[in-house]
Amino acid sequence: MAKEEAQNEVSQVVSDLIDFLNASPTAYHAVDEAKKQLRSAGFEQVSEREDWKLEAGKRYFFTRNHSTIVAFAIGKRYVAGNGFHIVGAHTDSPCLKLKPVSKVTKGGYLEVGVQTYGGGLWHTWFDRDLTVAGRMIIREEKDGSVSYSHRLVRVERPIMRIPTLAIHLDRGVNDGFKINTQSHLLPVLATSIKAELNKAVVENGPVENGVQIDGEKVNERTTNNSSKHHSLLLELLASQIGCKPDDICDFELQVCDTQPSIVAGATEEFIFSGRLDNLCMSFCSLKALIDATSSESSLEDETGVKMVALFDHEEVGSNSAQGAGSPVMVDALSRITSSFGPDSKVLEKAIQRSFLVSADMAHALHPNHMDKHEENHRPKMHGGLVIKHNANQRYATNAATSFIFREIATNHKLPVQDFVVRNDMGCGSTIGPILASGVGIRTVDVGAPQLSMHSIREMCAVDDVKHSYEHFKAYFQEFSHLDAKIVVDI
Repeated sequence: MAKEEAQNEVSQVVSDLIDFLNASPTAYHAVDEAKKQLRSAGFEQVSEREDWKLEAGKRYFFTRNHSTIVAFAIGKRYVAGNGFHIVGAHTDSPCLKLKPVSKVTKGGYLEVGVQTYGGGLWHTWFDRDLTVAGRMIIREEKDGSVSYSHRLVRVERPIMRIPTLAIHLDRGVNDGFKINTQSHLLPVLATSIKAELNKAVVENGPVENGVQIDGEKVNERTTNNSSKHHSLLLELLASQIGCKPDDICDFELQVCDTQPSIVAGATEEFIFSGRLDNLCMSFCSLKALIDATSSESSLEDETGVKMVALFDHEEVGSNSAQGAGSPVMVDALSRITSSFGPDSKVLEKAIQRSFLVSADMAHALHPNHMDKHEENHRPKMHGGLVIKHNANQRYATNAATSFIFREIATNHKLPVQDFVVRNDMGCGSTIGPILASGVGIRTVDVGAPQLSMHSIREMCAVDDVKHSYEHFKAYFQEFSHLDAKIVVDI
């Protein structure tokens, strides 16, 4: 019976992850989905623009730019100067983002100008059924008053494709598929002739996808937008949110794959999906926080603050107002601390009592490229979270922080693995070193193993989703007790 209940819990966690992935084509959508889950669990939203009135034993969250979100639960025995127990991850993934002027017409085709975001495996974006999603600033007029709203948008159906060149026209392609990201990565939206025919129909004023388009109304904004972006694209976007194309003031959109995330494999042991790096860690940490603080007694004896921070812009260095390199983490710690005591000096003490788990997906051993892994550090699927080490501080793990995370695994009979990059290869990095050096917080870098990292379609193991969720949940539940037994600086 206990085994059956455990299996049902695993199935539910994986099912919830699949739903989260399918609802989150962009960082904005991921934060929106996180907000829904937090509100449903009883977390209260606070605004960085307002004063905070926090209470011990309560749970809160805030967003920045609607692409970074920080959620926290304050222990009932918390006092200013006590520590924060944090899991940090990121909401962004490598993708193609629309240029400020995306209108491109070549050879009788309407194409969409894009710029590369992050270090993607760009060859995987060819011959996929693509669409767009993101956020828009919309002009709204009511009773003679004009306001501007922030709206998320997603076109569900495939509307674009980046076609490969036929082998008959590129006989050497299988010797090396080389991409010029400026000229080869433009998605095809439509042919010019069909776009013109569609435009003629629209200008006669029929209902287009449920939205009445007034072809007679042409103003300065319409002209400006249509000179930057294809009218056909603007009409599609407007139809999604129920406005007119000339009400679109600006947007940030990215190209997305339309194929849904699924549980797959001959024994259904894998998850095939885009954006596993790093929405898998974002979801597992968020669910762990919610579940670790959901009961009435969960915060009763807690002296610290449990927190999840999901940042934007990790894939491009974190140097933005909402990235891990910004003051958002210190701002959160400072405002929470000052809400419970006027002495600003206790923040430094609180940071030294705090701990960060930097959670970002790890490289699983690839069966066709086994030589790419160091012989004694080959993370495997189903093997649990991977603790990442690097002597040159590309990861922030040290002996003390890895011990804490490993000890939690031991106490809960959870598997754990280690990773070190080969000496003759470069090493990636995470938000871990950025926050460790910028905030001064103890940090361990970890991540679930996956294959095809930064592809449009990645894969990880179902079991490792369960291991990650359980490990993070155990961390939130046990860290305070375990940390009290460890003394380093005396």
